Amino acid sequence: MAGLRTVGAIVLTLLVLTLLGTGVPLMVAGSMVAMVSTFAIRENEVRGQAITLALGLPVALAAMSLGALLHTLVIAGDVFFVLLIFAAVYFRRFGDRGTALGLIGFQVYFISLFVQASVRTLPVLYLTLAVAIGCSALVRFAVVPQTPQRTLSRLREAFRARLAQLLATQNELLDVGPEELDKVLDDLRRHTARLHEAALMIQGLLEEGTRDEAAAGLVQRRVAEAEVAAERLGMLLLNARSAGRADTLTMHLPHAPVPATGTRIRTEDEAIRTLRRDLNALLVLVARPTPGGRGTAVAHVRNRLLGYRDEENLPPASPAVQDVFRGLGEAARSVLGLRLALDGPQDESDDSPATTRSREEFDAEDLAIDVAEEAEEPEDDRTGLQRPTTRAAFQVAVGSTLAMIGGEFLSSQRWYWAVLTCWVVFLNTASTGEILVKGYRRLVGTVLGVVAGVALAGLVGHHTWTAFALVLLCIFGMFFAAPLSYALVSFFVTAMLGLLYTLLNTYSLDVLVLRIEETALGAACGIIGAVLVLPVHTDRRTDELLGTVLVKLRDVVSAAVEQLSGGPAVDLLGKARELDEALDELRASIQPLTHPITPLRVRRRTARYLVALLETSAYHARSLAATAELVPYSKTIAADPRLERAGRRIAYNIDLIVARVLEESTEGEVQSGASVAAMLETAGSGALRTGTVTFRVLRHLQRLDEGVVGIARPLDVPVAGRSGGGSGSGSGSGKAS
Repeated sequence: MAGLRTVGAIVLTLLVLTLLGTGVPLMVAGSMVAMVSTFAIRENEVRGQAITLALGLPVALAAMSLGALLHTLVIAGDVFFVLLIFAAVYFRRFGDRGTALGLIGFQVYFISLFVQASVRTLPVLYLTLAVAIGCSALVRFAVVPQTPQRTLSRLREAFRARLAQLLATQNELLDVGPEELDKVLDDLRRHTARLHEAALMIQGLLEEGTRDEAAAGLVQRRVAEAEVAAERLGMLLLNARSAGRADTLTMHLPHAPVPATGTRIRTEDEAIRTLRRDLNALLVLVARPTPGGRGTAVAHVRNRLLGYRDEENLPPASPAVQDVFRGLGEAARSVLGLRLALDGPQDESDDSPATTRSREEFDAEDLAIDVAEEAEEPEDDRTGLQRPTTRAAFQVAVGSTLAMIGGEFLSSQRWYWAVLTCWVVFLNTASTGEILVKGYRRLVGTVLGVVAGVALAGLVGHHTWTAFALVLLCIFGMFFAAPLSYALVSFFVTAMLGLLYTLLNTYSLDVLVLRIEETALGAACGIIGAVLVLPVHTDRRTDELLGTVLVKLRDVVSAAVEQLSGGPAVDLLGKARELDEALDELRASIQPLTHPITPLRVRRRTARYLVALLETSAYHARSLAATAELVPYSKTIAADPRLERAGRRIAYNIDLIVARVLEESTEGEVQSGASVAAMLETAGSGALRTGTVTFRVLRHLQRLDEGVVGIARPLDVPVAGRSGGGSGSGSGSGKAS
């Protein structure tokens, strides 16, 4: 959508400028301004977007004016450019609007250098800026409108589609042979991860995209329940057809080991036929947002699946296969809840007792949801040079100064490409390692883009509109590839520049080679600035984020166990979502450690191992939270006070690891030894019965306990009772870094 909106704004700008009879240089400038004024605006509310875009016009006019006035004053122009870069980065502290206005100011000044603006051409450049920003506004608010409600609606449909994809892959898992198992498991992991991404995106837009806070809280709860139920169903299917147990489907390692394939699932023909039928039935429930003319048939399917929540309705089968039927019942319940939250009340005339009970549970939850005021983000108490935006502003200013000086030696006409690269490598990066990786990716993309630029320039020759059409394709490719690969973005940018130079009649192979040299110089200067000026080392940042993830994990587990033990109801799914967001941030921050170019192989293995264990633990924490959410409202699930002891041990171990990671304390040992099951049996009466909710919770707690012990070992945290069953030793030693 961002690509379509940007391309639409550029097309409209080109049409208007063509009607006004402007030359090709002004059309190029207008296209670039339209692109900048479209992608720079990131606010959610339409009103905020309009205000920022309106403020963007005077900022753009001022930047273009200063670019033209300082065109011949080399020293003054360079000093102002550095000050502008510093201000643009510093203004990020003021949120999306400050970021957008700083970006517009920097990019428009850069455009003034690119088109060699002068005082004589200012009047037509002013007109070009006004046309470009006006066209951007028209496309944004009328042609391809962007509102939180529309975006949330698309995400809801995407979530349904992702859920259907995941269930279809789970159907394949039931019958796939050993030779194709790896491929199906890869698909299963990919679809599980994409469902998780859709859930996080919905979470980010709930407040602006729903009617009120209560509705936002309800949708958040139902989406999280559906995600956890679908992931659990895949786990149960994998366990049912395997000779061992899987921990999670969302492993970070691309080739994570899976249990050895067994044959027991194929010996229960009747149960498997029923299971295959009901998996297809669940897929029908998800794929049909409204029953349409087959309401009775769909209701019958839904009633049958919800019946599996009662033990007496489970078909005769092995415990592992019966677990899958229980998972089907919980997945059907989550689909019903999701439909009620997204589509509102529905016909209840065909409900079975099991369906009626599920609706009553949802009603009880809805009435009990007391949307607490959103916890305010703790204010950043860092001041001065400790503030991230201030630090980044000084770093990029120093790096840009070096790039400016070095760029002048390479080319007195196009030195600004080095400055642009230095600026770009600081965007959305927070450590020296991230800047290094981003600079490397930009250089690779630039080299490949130069090759493409040579080919495209030779292809279009002097055909102006063909060149503009290819420019539009490159711009769309930039936005489409942005979530996938920064190297691809750089490829499309460089290919587009080759076409723009063709349009400006300044194209040559030497120019594109110079582009590579300036890019390499800019990336190197950015890295130098990050290393020499107030550096944020990758190991320090990853340690901080690892501590944050562990704290969030402890909060989820402790709150879930407390509620499962009979404590008061709290917003567990909200806490689980905060854990997911922190884990995503950690996953992004360790990219410099896991990138193929890193020479530190042991650190790479350790980082991957830790993230894999954290993802496993996060899955079990989400499952605990989803189960605990049912306790206050369910007529069939009761609290079990025995669970409290296991929760205390896990919380203690996590606190100990956090203190070691953040270098707050080196005392104490991680408690291991007796299994969680043994702890519960000594606190209650006898062994736990398979199939009970306490038994299901117990499995999650056991995996969490083992995962926390596994996290402790590569971090060099002492573990007591080593023979008691950790999850294995990790490769490497030291911190996550």
